[in-house]
Amino acid sequence: MSATDTPIASASLTGRLGFGGKVKAYVALTKPRVIELLLVTTLPTMFFAARAVPNVWLMVWTMVGGALAAGSSGAFNCYIDRDIDKLMHRTENRPLVTGAVSPREALTFSWVLAVAAIVMLWFGANPLTGILGAAAIFLYVVVYSLILKRRTSQNIVWGGAAGCMPVFIAWAAVTNTLEWPAVILFMVIFLWTPPHYWPLSMRYSDDYNAAKVPMLGAIAGSRIVAVQVVLYTWAMVVCSLLMIPLGRAGIVYSAVAVAAGAWFLSEAHKLYNQARHDDVTNKGAMKVFHGSITYLTLLFLALAVDPFVGSPLFG
Repeated sequence: MSATDTPIASASLTGRLGFGGKVKAYVALTKPRVIELLLVTTLPTMFFAARAVPNVWLMVWTMVGGALAAGSSGAFNCYIDRDIDKLMHRTENRPLVTGAVSPREALTFSWVLAVAAIVMLWFGANPLTGILGAAAIFLYVVVYSLILKRRTSQNIVWGGAAGCMPVFIAWAAVTNTLEWPAVILFMVIFLWTPPHYWPLSMRYSDDYNAAKVPMLGAIAGSRIVAVQVVLYTWAMVVCSLLMIPLGRAGIVYSAVAVAAGAWFLSEAHKLYNQARHDDVTNKGAMKVFHGSITYLTLLFLALAVDPFVGSPLFG
């Protein structure tokens, strides 16, 4: 899963930061907006898996552990990508580029967060949750950042599996197992990632091309990208509806999945129509990007509320 980064103060260029500035730099390493987006999927999944309000301490350990796992992944990514981050305007204010944090500090910080995350998930929830947390970090750091990102235009598709792991972590924390509803939710986020990220890479295509990162949205024509966005969006919406017969979803989730899915499909098709006429603008691409975040938020809020309203439509 992705989001734009918050710039740190230009004073960091001098490397002479106070305590507050240093803390801000370390926080920026974790990509807080990405963490927010990941946690949007975690807590609702826990409510749905429990079909009630889960144990408070279980929620705390899972959310904090998940946030640390995501923050560790983001910090490792900043360390790995520090050479290309300085070439892109979107990332030129990241702490390793400005010198607010040294590479050694960033790497140490990343490992500390990773270990803390796995320990919290393992002992705060259960060993399966800890293993899934470790797998999420591995997928993002090794599979995506080290292997795929600079080698293939499908990087975000397969590497994006790391952003799907919070639903597995949440489900396992509550049930100590993985079941079909968790798999469906995993696939919803997996299919959501390209329509979310490729419009962003269209907007920042100059950045990615300057850094020689083969994001599809940057290296392919707008028509090709728009077709892919539409196809993935259709697949995502259809997959989300599988929660009704296979995941014991009720009326709230069903209504929101249909309505939000129809709305986001219309936004994807608008992008395609613009591409057909060679009229895709940065504003149009970013509208789909921001729309994808709204769609996912609505879907998972409905997932959280659903167990408390009515009964499953099937089963």
